[in-house]
Amino acid sequence: MDRLPTLYISHGSPMTALDGREAGAYWQRLGPAIDATFGRPKAVLAISAHSLTREPVLLAAPKHEAVYDFGGFDEALYRMRYDAPGAPALAARVQQLLAAAGLPAHVVAEGGLDHGIWVPLRSLWPDADVPVLPLAWPPNWSPEQLYTLGRALAPLADEGVLIVGSGAITHNLRRVFAQGRLDTMDRPATPESSAFRAWFADKAGAADWDALFAYRSQAPHGALMHPTDEHLLPFYVAAGAGGGTPGRRVHDSLTFGDLGMDVYAFGERAGEVLAG
Repeated sequence: MDRLPTLYISHGSPMTALDGREAGAYWQRLGPAIDATFGRPKAVLAISAHSLTREPVLLAAPKHEAVYDFGGFDEALYRMRYDAPGAPALAARVQQLLAAAGLPAHVVAEGGLDHGIWVPLRSLWPDADVPVLPLAWPPNWSPEQLYTLGRALAPLADEGVLIVGSGAITHNLRRVFAQGRLDTMDRPATPESSAFRAWFADKAGAADWDALFAYRSQAPHGALMHPTDEHLLPFYVAAGAGGGTPGRRVHDSLTFGDLGMDVYAFGERAGEVLAG
């Protein structure tokens, strides 16, 4: 197997599982493209905005199920399943890598995939036949700390493990809900969201990590697009795991006028990741 890239995926609303729009269609193409270009991953190490702990925790159950960590959505969502195998052996390897970097990591024989994990993976590999290892993480860690965590994980890309950070490139739900919900999914892009996403793509493409680490003060509308950090922070884990190479935006689309669905690839072969 060739060295894998690392990915940051904006997972959007849980409704993406039912109505994926442009992002969902891209995910459906992305899984087969990864298989064809790099070889099917032996496992996915998933860092989601919805699995948060005080210190890093690896969910090393032998089997996972979808967790419905949301409410008030279409009942069809709660009937969807994603019963993916776990990766207990990989958990020991990840714990070893983090320990070597002086980072704490706990392993628990528990499972479950939050919607930030199972919603996109259900489109990438719908048969749920790629093992998944969720890595829960501390939301109070800085972008620099999470980038360092990612750097410790970089050897996994040579071992057939696809590292995926899952969050949202913009995430201000108050602005979305102020405009309504499903009836505004196709609302035109707001200037604030467009400016932030363009700045982020430019700085990622230039590997300007100092600016990206300080996004709240340097990016246009940084604090507005992210009142809290947790949906953007998985970006830094994926970036660090990619070895500090420039980040390539391989997909950009939008829902509700504000919520970016951008996908980034990192690593020496990021340029070979399907764009569209």
